[in-house]
Amino acid sequence: MTTALSHAVLKSRALISLSGENWRDFLQGLITQDVDTLAPGQARFGALLTPQGRLLFDLFVVGREDGAWLDVQAQSREALILRLTMYRLRAKVTIAADEAPVAALFGEGRAPQDWIADPRLPALGWRGYGAAAPADALEVDETAYDVHRLALGVPGPADWGSEKTYPIEANFDLLHGIDFQKGCFVGQETTSRMKRRGQIKNRMLPLTFDGAPPAFDAEVLTGDRRAGEVLSGQDGRAMALVRLDRIDGELTADGKAVRVDRPAWLPL
Repeated sequence: MTTALSHAVLKSRALISLSGENWRDFLQGLITQDVDTLAPGQARFGALLTPQGRLLFDLFVVGREDGAWLDVQAQSREALILRLTMYRLRAKVTIAADEAPVAALFGEGRAPQDWIADPRLPALGWRGYGAAAPADALEVDETAYDVHRLALGVPGPADWGSEKTYPIEANFDLLHGIDFQKGCFVGQETTSRMKRRGQIKNRMLPLTFDGAPPAFDAEVLTGDRRAGEVLSGQDGRAMALVRLDRIDGELTADGKAVRVDRPAWLPL
């Protein structure tokens, strides 16, 4: 049966291998996601935060028989290895770069058995680590995958940067990126307080407009009041960090009309 799946090698992503008898305990106390119950062949989305609770590194933890992979931004891999090594102390865990390629498979159809479901949203498809694509999958570049992700209203690393955004503002809580039941992790106090109080003023939401995207960091305005700022985007669609109490009126950015397009998975 012919599939309508697209296959993209994600050159912006890279792997870190964790192994050793203490790898679970080591990682459990650091990141936003639970790994105690992670099974081989399963992936979970999460992050390592600053002690003040801001996003430092996004990651997917991928269970393996003898440890785990961390699927991370390629440009940040060495910095994350250094950070993890700093936290390691006496833990019996081996941390090393792994050169297996990272890829995404998305669209209509069923992925082969060795592909792993993206834990954020089913519509994002699957992630593969050295896995072969179906023979009839359409080969596309990473830009096509980013178009697909943005169409679903899911922000990416270009939107949250490093040490400037709280994970809840980047919708990690709604994309299964934070386990609020797992106990302590770096930055947990601030993250839990934001969720517990339920007073989330800002979130990343997609904007639609005609033509080229407004400039990165361009102000989103409602009249003459600031409603947010534009983040990454492409023709017709961009991500923005917006104030939830100022998105119902007529909005502009860089002098053009823009509209918030709230995805169905994101309740307000």
